[in-house]
Amino acid sequence: MVEKIKTAVFSREAAEPVGPYSQAVLTGSLVFISGQLGMDLKTGKLSETVEEQTRLALESIEKIIAEAGGCLDDIVKTTVLLADMSDFAAMNRAYSEFFKQPYPARAAFQVAKLPLNARVEIEAVARLKER
Repeated sequence: MVEKIKTAVFSREAAEPVGPYSQAVLTGSLVFISGQLGMDLKTGKLSETVEEQTRLALESIEKIIAEAGGCLDDIVKTTVLLADMSDFAAMNRAYSEFFKQPYPARAAFQVAKLPLNARVEIEAVARLKER
């Protein structure tokens, strides 16, 4: 019997994928969470400010990691994509509301353009605790 290498993770409380990808993939104790935008799930629209987009993206990540059986404390690495690096300080203020020490490792990049003209997209990697 062949062991399944990966399992898709899906939360109804986070934005549905708009392409051929999973919200997250669980492999062993690792969870790889796809990039999340700051989408208001009630309206289906992006929030106006980078702070609110950051909060909503991280709330989606929190719901996805919960569906996998973890929490924000299990996140070991994030990648933040910004449409404009001048939004870094504002993003950072909102981001800091979600994590406590020891903080996840992080990279932040300015990109040419994000889906739906978003101002921020965040992806994450988590390691779940042994059960």
